[in-house]
Amino acid sequence: MTKSRIALDVMGGDHAPGALLEGALLATKREERALSPDSILLVGDEVAIQAWFDANGGNPGFPVQHASEVIEMDESPAKALRAKRDSSIGGCVKAIRAGDAGALVCMGNTGACVGASTLGLGTLEGVRRPGIAITLRMTGHPVTMLDMGANIASKPEHLLQYGVMGSVFMRDLFDVKEARVGLLNIGEEPSKGTDLCKDSHALLADSGLNFVGNVEGPDIFRSAADVVVTDGYTGNITLKLMEGLSGFLMKTVVTEIQAHKADWSGDVIGALQRNTDYSEYGGALLLGVNGTVVIGHGRSDGTAVSNALDLAGRALQADVNAHIVEGCAAFASGKESAS
Repeated sequence: MTKSRIALDVMGGDHAPGALLEGALLATKREERALSPDSILLVGDEVAIQAWFDANGGNPGFPVQHASEVIEMDESPAKALRAKRDSSIGGCVKAIRAGDAGALVCMGNTGACVGASTLGLGTLEGVRRPGIAITLRMTGHPVTMLDMGANIASKPEHLLQYGVMGSVFMRDLFDVKEARVGLLNIGEEPSKGTDLCKDSHALLADSGLNFVGNVEGPDIFRSAADVVVTDGYTGNITLKLMEGLSGFLMKTVVTEIQAHKADWSGDVIGALQRNTDYSEYGGALLLGVNGTVVIGHGRSDGTAVSNALDLAGRALQADVNAHIVEGCAAFASGKESAS
């Protein structure tokens, strides 16, 4: 059971611990893929956790691992990880290392989560740098983008590996047999963009992956690729821009409907919200570390936490990490054979 258990950082995020504990409860009541309380390890302040359960019907059976410290959202990840040896995110990493869990979910400080996971768990065999992968479903066709912020100083070989890892991820979780890989750029031509883009294009084109070339921003919403790779700096800006724009447009649509007294059903509005709301995606997988790590939004509510736990459970069940190792090894072997 312990290797299939998910360690949840109860103290991370803007609405901790309440939203995290609510999300854990929701995950046990899902209509599909409900998790048992014993499969979710709550990591955080025991007193705060117990107080919340006392006020909300009691603990139905979640195991609890005490952690006395919290890394706040505005803290420097490197300094906080050194200073706070008993942090809740550090406790989640320790649980995986000890074999008490196979995955962790964190809605707190992203840099601290990436740092603690990378240093504490190490990278998978053959992986040079981990990348944050988020899957968008705005068009009804899943598109996975990475890196969304783990590695802001990317090199061409990192983007190449993102293409490999993203392809494995799409196959395992979304049954996309041969994922189309695109490189985010400012134009379709191979000569466009920064030196990183041009050098990455050359590597990807010669990789044996199903590389479809450069893709521009609008192509993300046109199902031009199943996997879109980019450096973490560009990816993080792109993600936050999309989140902000989708929220703004949703509010504008609702405001105009109300102002014009238009006859739009609640089902239509609900569908629009589900397609644009980050809470429906739950979180993003940190691909490439030696453990299943899901990083969620700091503003996450109970629904987002529940969906993040579901994503972690599906990634564990699909054995994504083992397949990434196999994919990297096969890729390396193929390149050596070709040379």
